[in-house]
Amino acid sequence: MTTTTNTPTTASTPTATREVEDLLSTLALHRGFLRFTVRDLTDEQAARRTTVSELCLGGLVKHVALMEESWTGFITEGPRAVAGDDEGSWADGFSLAPGEHLADVLERYDAVARRTEEVVRALPDLDADRELPPAPWFEPGARWSARRVLLHLIAETAQHAGHADVLREALDGQKTMG
Repeated sequence: MTTTTNTPTTASTPTATREVEDLLSTLALHRGFLRFTVRDLTDEQAARRTTVSELCLGGLVKHVALMEESWTGFITEGPRAVAGDDEGSWADGFSLAPGEHLADVLERYDAVARRTEEVVRALPDLDADRELPPAPWFEPGARWSARRVLLHLIAETAQHAGHADVLREALDGQKTMG
């Protein structure tokens, strides 16, 4: 059911369907690939750039946590949760700042994952949608359902887990698979 307002539909019973569990388990699988890629790293290694890009392994985990937290906020709060404050805040999410520790980033990522799973399992259905914020990459007036958000989270997490695998291999030759 598609809503016509900026508020998702609600019901007294949460969604506990096979589809929800399939989507959440797929997201968890790709989170696991990302976490596996940063296994046994020091903070220095997690912050090291191993390619010409600005990416580092700890920064990728930090970014994915931020992205997932924002999109879960979109489900619960609407477009302001993903609108972004400024370009700098997103760019900062791809690196580990001095004094940041990989263990803390991973702990935050775990908390974000728990929150996402809690929110999704409590939804009355995955069809509830909201209008996306204005952005050059969204069609004006476009709406995303909670299902579409979950699919986006899966795709984004999988893509960044692949990026992390390349960075890890460049760092010390370790691979997630193969």
